[in-house]
Amino acid sequence: MIKPLVIAIDGPAGAGKSTCAKALAKELGLVYLDTGAMYRALALKANRAEMSPDDGPALADLLHKTEISFGPGDPPSILLDQMDVSQEIRSVDIGETASAISAHSAVRRAMVARQQALVQRGGVILEGRDATTVIAPHADLKIYLTASLEERSKRRFLEFEDKGLASTFEKVRGQIEIRDHRDITRDDSPLSVAPHAHIVESGGILVADVVARIKALLPDS
Repeated sequence: MIKPLVIAIDGPAGAGKSTCAKALAKELGLVYLDTGAMYRALALKANRAEMSPDDGPALADLLHKTEISFGPGDPPSILLDQMDVSQEIRSVDIGETASAISAHSAVRRAMVARQQALVQRGGVILEGRDATTVIAPHADLKIYLTASLEERSKRRFLEFEDKGLASTFEKVRGQIEIRDHRDITRDDSPLSVAPHAHIVESGGILVADVVARIKALLPDS
């Protein structure tokens, strides 16, 4: 039996990981796993409970009491304790909280265990900021997708505009810059290029062309 394909995409915020992963999932018939959405779901629950994003032990305990799953849809909906929160978790503030709570080792260890259980079945494409280094280091194809800070900030700002979310380019740029620093310097699973990962630039390139570049890197069947 041929082992189901696993593709992992890493990279900084706003590099286009979600967009490319969704497109690839559709073309290749894979299940799309948005690992960042799982942290966002926890961030939403923490915000509702008025918990501090700095309280690692309390957040880890909250995660153990929380059900986070993927429902039907294309892309799959995000379910928090069986309630669809796909839209609520996409705000600027929730993204910032998710970045902060993901820096706690206890939270990351528990979340990674859940994500690895989903990946173990194969037939998935996952994306996140430790997808290739921690969650799926043995993926069949590992991609580090990147672009300049200005390009990534512009994309994220336009994305918020399209969704009717209030923000400014300067605020988005500042938050991405902070997130980059946090992701790169955190003690647990810092953002980095995994061994044998292919670096793919997405700046100034159409999504279809980025997807084509990644498909060209797929191992021979």
